[in-house]
Amino acid sequence: MDLVTFGVQLLNAVQYGLVLFLVASGLTLVFGILGVINLAHGAFYMLGAYTAFWLAAATGSFWIALVGGVAIAFVVGMLMEDVFVRRLYGRDHLAQVLLSFALILILDEVRLHLFGKDVHSVAPPDFLQGSIQLTDTLSYPVYRLAVCLFCLLVALAIFAVLRWTKIGMVVRAGAENREMVRALGISFDRVSRYVFAVGIALAALAGIVVAPISTVYPGMGDGMLILSFVVVVLGGIGSVAGAAIGALAVGLTDTFGKVFFPAFSSVSVYLVMALILLWRPNGILGRREV
Repeated sequence: MDLVTFGVQLLNAVQYGLVLFLVASGLTLVFGILGVINLAHGAFYMLGAYTAFWLAAATGSFWIALVGGVAIAFVVGMLMEDVFVRRLYGRDHLAQVLLSFALILILDEVRLHLFGKDVHSVAPPDFLQGSIQLTDTLSYPVYRLAVCLFCLLVALAIFAVLRWTKIGMVVRAGAENREMVRALGISFDRVSRYVFAVGIALAALAGIVVAPISTVYPGMGDGMLILSFVVVVLGGIGSVAGAAIGALAVGLTDTFGKVFFPAFSSVSVYLVMALILLWRPNGILGRREV
């Protein structure tokens, strides 16, 4: 493999890892802060892509699809937290798994009735449709570079909000001791609603930005959900920074595994996960519980 090809594969790995981080960050916020296992998280990734297809076809604008899709996902997340998820706080994980699995079936049925079983495509913005010529035979799509930059900016925004804002301080405090937050007079119920809605919106956002790359098809969120759980476990449950490290590790392993070990690429991610958990049973940035 020459240096240019290696650089292209590295960019693909980083782009995949950053998109995976968007999905996994929402999952780790919901799981680590609210204590809810949301198996329907991948379904919202898929619905985000389908919403982007619908809005882009109706308006002819990718940007309206991007903003509108995230807004719709945020509202749907708030409604679902109020109607369903709120009743799971403090319940055992079996109840959470059963309800979230039921949501998967419901959302998939909604997708079937609204969009059918066809595969759809979403066109990127006009100025991002070209390619950068690297060699005489090798080029790299501009849109993939834009996805890398956009996901990186969103990741920095997530870290900035959690680190330097009041709402971020409340979220971090709630992750440590929810009852103490309530004792200080802070309505953590409202915070929980927003945290769940933001988690859903991040999953939908990832589906929207990936739609022009991977197309839109039924079941596209299933594999992303499994890898998101791998990222959450690798990084440490509840750690957004750990999720970022885990997502990049999964992106690099999956991309270069398909290049160097194509026969074992399907198990390479899980092999790396097993090795890391042998070294850090609570995840890379996970903390031991005493």
